[in-house]
Amino acid sequence: MVHVLAVLAAAVLFGTTGTSQALGPDGTTPLSIGVMRMVIGGTGLAVIAFSLAARHARRRTADASRPRLTLRPLSLMVLTGACLALYQPLFFLGTERNGVAVGTVVALGSAPILAGVLEWALTRRSPTATWMAATALATLGVVLLGSGGEAGAGGGTDPIGLLGSVGAGASFAVIANAQRRLLDDGWDPFTVVGAMGASSAAICVFALPFVDLAWLGTASGVVMALWLGLGTISIAYVLFTWGLSGLSAATAATLTLGEPLTASVLGIVLLGERLSALAVVGLVVLAAGLALLAWGSRAPRDPAPYAVEA
Repeated sequence: MVHVLAVLAAAVLFGTTGTSQALGPDGTTPLSIGVMRMVIGGTGLAVIAFSLAARHARRRTADASRPRLTLRPLSLMVLTGACLALYQPLFFLGTERNGVAVGTVVALGSAPILAGVLEWALTRRSPTATWMAATALATLGVVLLGSGGEAGAGGGTDPIGLLGSVGAGASFAVIANAQRRLLDDGWDPFTVVGAMGASSAAICVFALPFVDLAWLGTASGVVMALWLGLGTISIAYVLFTWGLSGLSAATAATLTLGEPLTASVLGIVLLGERLSALAVVGLVVLAAGLALLAWGSRAPRDPAPYAVEA
């Protein structure tokens, strides 16, 4: 159960992103915020995670079965960093083309489904009935929540924006599954998440010369950048990856649907937003789905690790 709570805590931190941006300074752009968020957050994630990994390593010096850093695990670690860096421009492309509600619904709603499908393809293990029921409930809640929020500017759905949102969901699904594979291979969760943070920060550093960071000259800009980086990336992904060590990739991805739940509550409390009756129903259905998944994930390990191919 503690792993479930860790992933839910990460989802709560993820859910503060939109409110933090809304309360931030003028003159920001999604790309500039995303790049700075990843540079700060990825660096902080690497520092925190590698420090925790070093402590674990000192306690396990006599363990001769620790995995070796070969091409396969190194590739998976770099892949998670690349997907983390790629997630944000794809996500913002979807919200820019189709509006915040539609873009968020497609990205967050597709992530657990894609994670479950990918995990099934990699492990040949069918998702549990509890996961399918909880994911269906939670996804329905996200759809209802989105339909009661802001609509996109156009009269239809932009296909490029739709691809961007699905791509964001797919990026998160790949992260969850790649990390799950590394954990099942015996890698320490903090080493796994530290490598992801270092890789994503290194990738985003190259984008810094191409974005306008004038807003960092304000106090509110610095506070926003630090929170988005350290709070919603560094701390959140340490919690997520540690929680993932006791859950399946599909279960962890579904639990992150606590993000729109958190974002909606913060929007009401801090930004004065109002939800329609349909959106309120969506919040209730989403919460019910997450509660069902948490109840069904009380086993010490949900589910047992798949066998690693020889």
